[in-house]
Amino acid sequence: MERRVVITAASAITPIGHSEKEIVSSLLQGVSGVKPLRKDDLLARHIHCGVFGTVDYDIPFDFERRYRKTMGPVSFYACQVAKEVLEVADLDREFVTSGRLGIAFGSTHGSPTVQRDIYKVFFSDSPGNFSSIGAVDYLKSMVHTTAVNIAKMFGITGRIISSCTACTTSSQSIGYGYEAIKFGMQDAMLCGGADEYDTTTVAVFDNLLACSNAYNETPQLTPRPFDAARDGLVVGEGAGAVLLEEFESAKKRGANILAEIVGFSCNNNGGDLILPNKDGIIQTIKLALGNAGIRPEDVDVVSAHATATTMGDIVEAKAIHAVYGYGPHVTALKSYMGHTMGACGVIETVLTLYMLKEGVLAPTLNLDHVDERCAMIRHVRNLERVPLSIAAIQNFAFGGVNTILILKRA
Repeated sequence: MERRVVITAASAITPIGHSEKEIVSSLLQGVSGVKPLRKDDLLARHIHCGVFGTVDYDIPFDFERRYRKTMGPVSFYACQVAKEVLEVADLDREFVTSGRLGIAFGSTHGSPTVQRDIYKVFFSDSPGNFSSIGAVDYLKSMVHTTAVNIAKMFGITGRIISSCTACTTSSQSIGYGYEAIKFGMQDAMLCGGADEYDTTTVAVFDNLLACSNAYNETPQLTPRPFDAARDGLVVGEGAGAVLLEEFESAKKRGANILAEIVGFSCNNNGGDLILPNKDGIIQTIKLALGNAGIRPEDVDVVSAHATATTMGDIVEAKAIHAVYGYGPHVTALKSYMGHTMGACGVIETVLTLYMLKEGVLAPTLNLDHVDERCAMIRHVRNLERVPLSIAAIQNFAFGGVNTILILKRA
């Protein structure tokens, strides 16, 4: 028998705030979290992009040293949002360590700042410098560092899933956590993703000519999803986590149910590893609707992946129109904070939860003139207060990976 899955706690560290109050305020007031790129490393001087979605506030990491010693910055972010989610959920210690709670958490590639330090030593002219590499540096930089550091800190003994599929990392994590509960393999899952600031991440996309660089002097004006003057993505940092629980047990213990996950789909385009694919996205949307058992007209709002690249936005708009027509409202939340890479799926899920709760449609920032090639969908241009019930969160990644999550307001 398939079981219902609900979200009972959520937390996010984003360029537009940390607490629910801060994030909602930023959405309501149209505040951008994009800032000038940090110039504290030589690499920043050699790339065209000069902007970044920055977490520029203090976060109260208060972890004991026995936990901190295996963490790079990405794990600090991950463990902080996990800590906040578990505190809000108020699960008893016996359940947390029972094996009935699992983890699905990932990042794009572990901690790039730690990896960079390791490679500097490896390729230096002084082999004696090898002694500067600590015994735990690999644990800080490995792909599954976020998941296992969370497990260590909280004594979680259930299954570990650590997706690392670039921009679909954390949406896959939520989807796989949903399936683990739905089909009885776990009773609860702590799901999410994180990515830290590092100039190398910007350099990768800058080298692919995918980064915004026309707004280096006015960072709040980029990215510009679906806008005629968009010129590429903005790399960002952050983290998010959600707790998923089986509905009946969550209800029995009196948990605060934020939303129900009613659908999830994940597929691959089976072709080009970089270019988006309309047919692949259309199939993913249809699979998610089928999994949820709903019709296209039941969806109130679509949180688009919309990175503000030229072709990506056009292909996504055409795919949305092919399935939904001009039906649901479409908003692009990356316009507020840039592309937070492996964390974007969960951060956009958390922000969508807040929109469902508040009955608010946050507009796409910087959408001054809709590109006529993207004009066939119902863009959210201004803040709107409307009753919302069902939302779809779309994410697509290099490698042709596509995901859709469908949430229903509690």
